[in-house]
Amino acid sequence: MKAPVSTYRIQVRPSFDLDAVADVMDYLHDLGADWVYLSPLLEAEAGSDHGYDVVDHSRVDPARGGAEGLKRAAAAARARGMGVLADLVPNHVGVATPAAMRWWWDVLAHGRGSSHAEAFDIDWDFGGGRLRLPVLGSADDLGALRLVEADGGLELHYWDHRFPVASGTAQPGDDPVAVHGRQHYELVDWRRADFDLNYRRFFAVNTLAAIRVEVPWVFDESHVEVLRWLREGLADGLRVDHPDGLLDPGGYLERLAEQTRGAYVLAEKILEGDERMPPGWATEGTTGYDALADVDRVLVDPAGEAPLTDLDTRLRGGEPVDWAAMIHGTKRAIADGILRSEVLRLDRTLVDAASGDDEPGAIADAVAELLAWFPVYRSYLPFGAGHLREAAELTVRHRPELAAVVQRLLPILSDAGHPAAQRFQQTSGMVMAKGVEDTAFYRYTRLTSLTEVGGDPAEFAIDVAEFHARALSREERMTRSMTTLSTHDTKRGEDVRARLHVIAEVPAEWAAVLDELRALTPLGDGPLEHLLWQAIVGSWPASPERLHAYAEKAAREAGDSTTWSAPDAEFEARMHALVDAVFEDERVAGLVGRAVALLETPGWSNSLAAKLIQLTAPGVPDVYQGSELWEQSLVDPDNRRPVDFDLRRRILAMLDAGAVPRLGGGGAAKLLVTSRALRLRRDRPELFTEYTPLAASGPAADHLVAFDRGGAITLATRLPVGLAARGGWEDTVVDVGSTPVVDVITGRHHSGGALRLAEVLGTYPVALLVDEGGPA
Repeated sequence: MKAPVSTYRIQVRPSFDLDAVADVMDYLHDLGADWVYLSPLLEAEAGSDHGYDVVDHSRVDPARGGAEGLKRAAAAARARGMGVLADLVPNHVGVATPAAMRWWWDVLAHGRGSSHAEAFDIDWDFGGGRLRLPVLGSADDLGALRLVEADGGLELHYWDHRFPVASGTAQPGDDPVAVHGRQHYELVDWRRADFDLNYRRFFAVNTLAAIRVEVPWVFDESHVEVLRWLREGLADGLRVDHPDGLLDPGGYLERLAEQTRGAYVLAEKILEGDERMPPGWATEGTTGYDALADVDRVLVDPAGEAPLTDLDTRLRGGEPVDWAAMIHGTKRAIADGILRSEVLRLDRTLVDAASGDDEPGAIADAVAELLAWFPVYRSYLPFGAGHLREAAELTVRHRPELAAVVQRLLPILSDAGHPAAQRFQQTSGMVMAKGVEDTAFYRYTRLTSLTEVGGDPAEFAIDVAEFHARALSREERMTRSMTTLSTHDTKRGEDVRARLHVIAEVPAEWAAVLDELRALTPLGDGPLEHLLWQAIVGSWPASPERLHAYAEKAAREAGDSTTWSAPDAEFEARMHALVDAVFEDERVAGLVGRAVALLETPGWSNSLAAKLIQLTAPGVPDVYQGSELWEQSLVDPDNRRPVDFDLRRRILAMLDAGAVPRLGGGGAAKLLVTSRALRLRRDRPELFTEYTPLAASGPAADHLVAFDRGGAITLATRLPVGLAARGGWEDTVVDVGSTPVVDVITGRHHSGGALRLAEVLGTYPVALLVDEGGPA
């Protein structure tokens, strides 16, 4: 199998198409990247800048460069010995514009008799034989329908929306509302999507309809173009988006492996805590959120947990928050809210098999509780059946009145062949993602650098020994699994998090600044205020536009003081005034500057430490586009902003000419660390074949993370504020063996043996050492 040593992720879009990718391939190679990792390339909804709303599986998106653009980008990679990893979306398609998605249009035109009806997960019986489309502004809006003669025949138009008219159901001049009543679809109030939908979506996104790749022809037609790329050498591997949404992820991956002849495949799988990948999956591992969580937590000071917990409690009016209780509540709210349609569909599937002498709604209530208590994203029966039992035990403990119905449900939901069990597995991940990532992560604001995809913010920090244990486990089990620090889905860029980690070292100082900021710009929602001020300080300097957009998204996702469906105009006005004050009120600006000054320099230290650890630890490191300089983005779409590759080229040329930049705001030091680590991994892979923890000795030993990968030795500083407060490294040393070594970052040579960290880490808080025969 051809596998990458490292990858570099690029968001391909109309404004940065495949020809633009080809044009930066020389830079990526010079940076040291082994493979280029491309976001989805199949034709997507017009104007999509992410590509996850595929409308045509048979061709490369013309707006992204088309088939010829892919050929040129792949050729540019091949000319430099680089591979190509392509992002694949098997779970859903874009249906915002029905006419653009041929399968969906055909289903709307022909109903369950459509040759493509089997491709979608539709409960036709529940809809009375009609597919419900939640597009109306209100139930009374049918009067806005128009019957229009189009090139392909008659259509119903609702404002900018177009829908087909089934053959023989209308002629020009008919009443549009009456015509609508004869169609295979029913246009309904958009609010009904939460509880009255009859097709499965991607999470709660009405415009992304799930498809059934477990059906052989659906797999074949939805993979025809992607498999061509692999056959013809246009791609070497695949990243599978959201496999947890599939009916049978393991079976899907097995089929994919057969069709790709065992090509390198990664699954976007989020592992919770010590959860393991399902055995037998035909994949090399995950996309790296598990590694991200470990790198973050070894750089957080555990001493900050108690004071920051006290601060968080004070911000909540004296009510301490329990993470497990919070996420049960947010997940239950999702199950009762935007994903109620999925719960009710499970209820309909279960009602005959599990009905008893229950109160009305007891099955749906029990299903929602099981989903809310489910401890991981999903099970893969029979693997993971213990998680279902755990959820059942917690449900009965907290809701004993549901014991009887849970007892009846458990054997059904444990049966891998039962439709209800299959659908429950598909649903639990949806509830987890929306309830935790997209709700609780905006409410649990004690230290927001820990509320990251794939992480448990209740785990505040880990010590160096625990970090090594987890790294050793990854080396043994998933040596080709991806590692990452930033992705298109992270809630904060890696350098925002690195700066915010410092708060754990200076909790009292942070609390003092926060109190003054809150006094000047009161919002009336303490936890959200804490989240916003961390975002502002962590991403600073940021534009007003970016911060206003983030504040609105964060507040509505949290759902405490305002929501997406019912925005509180008065609250949001105060919230936007808070953001404006950063730029218009000298007192607020001064406090923000004070906080940035407190966190910035040690944050840079954390950034370099995190980057070097990630790039050299076990796994296949990915560099998200642009993050070789400071990555201070916030949640999407902020993290998909254009990247200035010309700037990065110039800085890399300067570094290659011998410059050793200071650790500062320009980020050149990070590009130096990134390029030297990537090049070493690519050019001397024999130095990265094992993992041996190294321990420092001396008064500051706890401030070092060090390991030997089999010849490449990583040294990284942790807790830099505490290190400076205690007087620096003093006589602390680390034994790197008797062979003389060179730091490939600075080019400085060292004699070997017990090296004084004050000397080795005198220029940067990190070093990457190899024997003197290696590149300097």
